[in-house]
Amino acid sequence: MTALNWLNGEAFTVFGQHVIWSDMIGNTVGLAALALGWRRSLWTWPAQLASGVILVAAYLSAHLSGGVGKQLLVIGVAVWGWRQWRRGRQDAQDGSIAVRFASWRERAALIAGTAAGTLAVGGLFSAVPGLSWNPWPDAYIFVGTLTAMVCQARGFVEFWFAWLLVDVVGVPLAFSSGLAFSGLVYVVYFALVLWGMRDWWLRSRVRTGEGTQPALEGALSS
Repeated sequence: MTALNWLNGEAFTVFGQHVIWSDMIGNTVGLAALALGWRRSLWTWPAQLASGVILVAAYLSAHLSGGVGKQLLVIGVAVWGWRQWRRGRQDAQDGSIAVRFASWRERAALIAGTAAGTLAVGGLFSAVPGLSWNPWPDAYIFVGTLTAMVCQARGFVEFWFAWLLVDVVGVPLAFSSGLAFSGLVYVVYFALVLWGMRDWWLRSRVRTGEGTQPALEGALSS
C-alpha cells in the first residue's frame, strides 16, 4: 500500500459520514496552524505548509481541483509568510509580530483581486468540467483562502474576516464533497476565527493608541 492510498483510506465512520485519514490529519494540523496564527507564532507557517501537503491527497480523492490548487497555493504562501514574519520580528524592538487594519486602498485592492480571481478561476472550472464538479464554490474558496493568507502574512486584522467568508461556503461544500472532517473542522475554525479576530483587533488598537508604526508595515512595503 502506498502512502497516498493509506492517506485516502477510511479512518472511521461517524453519523454515516466516512472520514479519511488525509482529511482528518491535514485539518487537525491546519487547526493548529490557525491557533498558532492567533498567537502570532512563526510556527503557524510550517504548520500550514504541512497541512497543505497532506490535504492535497484529501482533495484529490474528492476530485476537487480547486481544493488541490488551493493547497498548492497554501504551500507557496506559507513559505512567503514565514519570510515576511521573520523579517517583521527582526524589525520589531520587542520581537513581536505587529498587526494592524489594512488601509482603504489596501482593502480595495484585496476585494478587487479576490473578485477578479474568483471570476477567472470559476470561469476556468466551468469551461473545463473535469477540474471541479462544483466550480463556483470551489473557486470562491480557492481564491478566498489565498486572500486570507496574504492578509495574515501582512499582519492585517482583515485576515480573520476573510476566513469567516471562506467558512460560510467551505462548511457546506466540504460535507457535500464527502470530506466530513473538513466540514467539522471548519465549524471549529469559526470559533477560533472569532477569538483570533478579537485578539488582533485589540492589539491593533493598542498600537494605534501608542502612536507606534507596525513593524510589518515598513518591512512588507519594501
